[in-house]
Amino acid sequence: MSYFIGTSPEAVVNGFIKRYFYGLRRNDDGELFLVRVDQLAGGDENSITVNDLGISEENFLDFEEGIDFLDGVDENHNVVYDNLRYQQIKWEGRSLLYYIEPNTGVFVQRISEAYTYPTNISSSGYGEGNDATVIKANPGY
Repeated sequence: MSYFIGTSPEAVVNGFIKRYFYGLRRNDDGELFLVRVDQLAGGDENSITVNDLGISEENFLDFEEGIDFLDGVDENHNVVYDNLRYQQIKWEGRSLLYYIEPNTGVFVQRISEAYTYPTNISSSGYGEGNDATVIKANPGY
């Protein structure tokens, strides 16, 4: 048995209300890129880049852990912050799976069900880290 001074590991884990980070973006070719990061997993594969390199006026400065951000694209579908890697940011306490239904092009959220993602069906996002595997949306969806 272990004794702790202060907060136990179980209390820390249970205290993460929004453990998972989800970042969604679309490139100029219409490909969707979704990254899911588990804050408790650690390691380089569970880190993200919020702003890409560029001039500071095009950075998103209000990034805050646990706060959703869905306004990275305006009403005319233009990107608001050019350096912001993910135009939509969501935090969630549950591990959710997202995918594009191949027959309909519908963006699906799956809860508590496994899904095997297809591989090598689109270009790499940035060629590094979590963006190395992406799923291409059907044109027009």
